[in-house]
Amino acid sequence: MTFSVYILYSLKLDRFYVGISKNLDKRMYHHNHGESAYTSIGIPWILIWITLKVTKYEAEELEQKLKNLSRVRKIRFMKKYSDGVVDFELLDQIKP
Repeated sequence: MTFSVYILYSLKLDRFYVGISKNLDKRMYHHNHGESAYTSIGIPWILIWITLKVTKYEAEELEQKLKNLSRVRKIRFMKKYSDGVVDFELLDQIKP
């Protein structure tokens, strides 16, 4: 089983959200339908970057590293590891 480590972006809040999931489609539904208290105020959330990890440990380790990055460093990270970028146009529009 693989785990998705992902970065979402809210245009409304101009903020990133970092998470992990075994079922990203289901998790995105929760984020964008107010079923996740923390992200409900930022709807709609847009998937901007994703990578897959084989173990939960690897996924959680990367999630924590990404959560600890500043906004500028998150943007740099996504541009450096651009093979995970889902929406290049949006990423280029986000100001550091």
